[in-house]
Amino acid sequence: MATSETRHKRIARHRRIRKRVRGTADRPRLAVFRSLRHISAQVIDDAQGVTLCSASTLEKGIDAAGNVEGAKRVGLELGKRAIGKGIKKVVFDRGGFRFHGMVASLAEGVRESGVEF
Repeated sequence: MATSETRHKRIARHRRIRKRVRGTADRPRLAVFRSLRHISAQVIDDAQGVTLCSASTLEKGIDAAGNVEGAKRVGLELGKRAIGKGIKKVVFDRGGFRFHGMVASLAEGVRESGVEF
């Protein structure tokens, strides 16, 4: 399968998900993006169009590689930042990626830090 076709299919899946998943001030959206080397996630209030907090393997403070353990560290850090901002519940947006591997590990890390979804 060509790379562009794979990417277009993921974007189509993401659009289908986004039809139903909306982030509000009470329950913002936790959006995930995964590349081959890195993973990033952000908590977004779609009503105002602002990012409340984010975490990524690209940050210097997060010592993680683009693998399952690194994704879990990103999830734990994002959860700490969300709790620090008073966010206890979120809506999970997997971004068209399978809920498997790095995406599932990130979700597990966020849940371990006390955020519900």
